[in-house]
Amino acid sequence: MPRKPAASPANLPPSAVPADFAMRVVAWQRQHGRHDLPWQNTRDAYRIWLSEIMLQQTQVSAVIEYFQRFVSRLPTVAALAQASADEVMALWAGLGYYSRARNLHRCAKTVMSEHGGVFPTDPDVLVTLPGIGRSTAAAVAAFSAGVRSPILDGNVKRVFARFFGIHGHPGVKAVETRMWQLAGEVLPAMGPRQAEDMVSYTQGLMDLGATVCSRGKPACLADAVACPLATDCVARRDGLTAVLPTPKPRAAIPERSTVMLLVRRDREVLLSLRPDSGIWGGLWSLPEMAVDTVPFDAELAEDAALERAREFGTPSSANMVGELTHVFTHFRLLIRAIRVDVTGLTVRDADAGAALRWLSLDDLDAVGTPAPVRKLLEAQARRGLF
Repeated sequence: MPRKPAASPANLPPSAVPADFAMRVVAWQRQHGRHDLPWQNTRDAYRIWLSEIMLQQTQVSAVIEYFQRFVSRLPTVAALAQASADEVMALWAGLGYYSRARNLHRCAKTVMSEHGGVFPTDPDVLVTLPGIGRSTAAAVAAFSAGVRSPILDGNVKRVFARFFGIHGHPGVKAVETRMWQLAGEVLPAMGPRQAEDMVSYTQGLMDLGATVCSRGKPACLADAVACPLATDCVARRDGLTAVLPTPKPRAAIPERSTVMLLVRRDREVLLSLRPDSGIWGGLWSLPEMAVDTVPFDAELAEDAALERAREFGTPSSANMVGELTHVFTHFRLLIRAIRVDVTGLTVRDADAGAALRWLSLDDLDAVGTPAPVRKLLEAQARRGLF
């Protein structure tokens, strides 16, 4: 049975923290860490910052293609600042957590207007920019300028919780405060190799959490040599790797539903710009309507869709064409799709305004659309309905 230690390094004075903690991580990273990711081996703060924002709550494997496409189109902070919101959201579409993209755009404009187009490398300055938190600021500063500043992303929290035997969910303020304290205590020493060591150390902590000290089956359980910290790890010593970090209490995931209208004229579909706040903020989605009948009645919904579509043209038919469930972090969304064919031009290209636009399915790449919406539209195209 796993046993909770009576005392752990997390509760001991700083002098009890292993003096060579950082250098173990540095040596391990140089031999076993990741070195060939497309945002590595550069001191370009713009590319480093972009990768750090993309990697928030997103796996490396998912980010690589997005990062390469993004920097190919927008290679500098000036190019990003000058890009349209539609172009930025189109490049981001599919990565999720779209407030990151909106903040990315705002941040680039701020760098141009307030920092002369030079991306800052001071963590105290970086943290004042839109969308940059304390850990991201430290990572950008370390990778671009070797600045000695602690990071504490999700991977690092897992490493610290296990190594120091810290109980309590890392999102709890007292637990996070203790982790930040430890993160500052174990940094590489100041000296002539500080910049080089900080790059390896910062990357090493990230790599350890992602590739060795993983959530499910940490590699140290099969091979202690895999982790440079295994010999002093409280969780490994006391059989707590499955317990730490303490998980967040689970709540039942609520379910919501909506009806989306595929308003069609020839091969064009009507898109609606979502507000910046809320899900899919700033993306072009499909018009929605509420259907309150329980259980859901498809015939009544189609009648309601015909009536709603009069806002957009003269409707000729309405048909249910499918449904899908999209899972967000905090809820599931059941999307029912009704295709409505319209004629006439109640909503015209010239006067649709900023919130509505007709778009050919061939031009979907020109705007940012939510992944499930794109999936619905592509499924209709494959069926020859557009």
